[in-house]
Amino acid sequence: MQRMELIAPCHFGLEAVLKKEIIDIGYDVISVEDGRVTFEGDAEAICRANIFLRTAERVLLKVGSFKAYTFEELFQGTKDIRWEDYIPKDGKFWVAKATSVKSKLFSPSDIQSIMKKAMVERLKSVYHTEWFPETGNEYPLRVFFMKDEVTIGIDTTGNSLHRRGYRLLTSKAPITETLAAALIMLTPWNKDRILVDPFCGSGTFAIEAAMMGANIAPGMNRNFTAEKWTNLINKKEWYDAVEEAGDLITGDVEMNIQGYDLDGEVIKAARENARKAGVDKYIHFQQRDVAELNNPKKYGFIITNPPYGERISEKNELPKIYRTLGERFANLDSWSAYVITPYENVEQDMGRKADKNRKIYNGMMKTYFYSFMGPKPQKNGRKQEN
Repeated sequence: MQRMELIAPCHFGLEAVLKKEIIDIGYDVISVEDGRVTFEGDAEAICRANIFLRTAERVLLKVGSFKAYTFEELFQGTKDIRWEDYIPKDGKFWVAKATSVKSKLFSPSDIQSIMKKAMVERLKSVYHTEWFPETGNEYPLRVFFMKDEVTIGIDTTGNSLHRRGYRLLTSKAPITETLAAALIMLTPWNKDRILVDPFCGSGTFAIEAAMMGANIAPGMNRNFTAEKWTNLINKKEWYDAVEEAGDLITGDVEMNIQGYDLDGEVIKAARENARKAGVDKYIHFQQRDVAELNNPKKYGFIITNPPYGERISEKNELPKIYRTLGERFANLDSWSAYVITPYENVEQDMGRKADKNRKIYNGMMKTYFYSFMGPKPQKNGRKQEN
């Protein structure tokens, strides 16, 4: 397969983090748009992006883009794409998801139906058949409409990349693995610094941090839809990417990562998740209240996703929770705290104005990522700000 365009969707507000990741693994970014980054690559790039990217939701093979103001234009534009270059005669193909923003065509079901018909018409003429068994490998499509510009990609990933395979047990209101990884990347934390999540739930922040510290690729222990696309990607490309990921793991690293939660059953789940991720030796999980948060060491990090208060009774508890977090944080010498939450009185209740406040969409929920930054460890006798 020659050079192509690949599209990596991500959480809204985290495009810059994903862009840096893509560049860091060696690929050229073509464009950055709301919720996705397009980059250039080849068959190897499909394998490596799926295995190494921590903040992308999936990897799409872009097959075409065009303007469509009417369903007739959508039909013709779809039919003009060389689907035979991607989908074999027995391939199973369908539009798995269609999204539309500020476009005249917006009905997902109509878009899906018309595009499927157009693909069938194209492939009928190429394969000289009136019927497709669709008994072969899967080629699911994802389609984006933005101001009447249609962008079509074949999904190489399958289950979203946030499904690393380790989190079989979750707590209430869990944060996704991809979002947790991106938020950690927005902080100056590194494996040499203490990290504490006092509301750890199923352990996602702690586990993602440990995987970063040990350089464990997030996708090396799961499967992908495109692994079966032997018409497009040689199996050896997948084997080579997994082997590369294995060679890069630094298993002898030392880390101080801690997770607390009031719920003992949740802590048990977090420990099991960490074990499945292969990072349990790096993390200390403990049943513990945020009021007991303390540590004698300097320059640590709090990165956390506190309760949202989904029920009215819980909402009434939020001011107390954030006041307690603020009090404990104030007693930690030279620490930094990073908090993601939809709760809007964080600064008031924690008793400190955030140094930064970034708006991030967690699915459809608008949240805020508050950064309360402490000083960096002293270098050359001078203290530097985080």
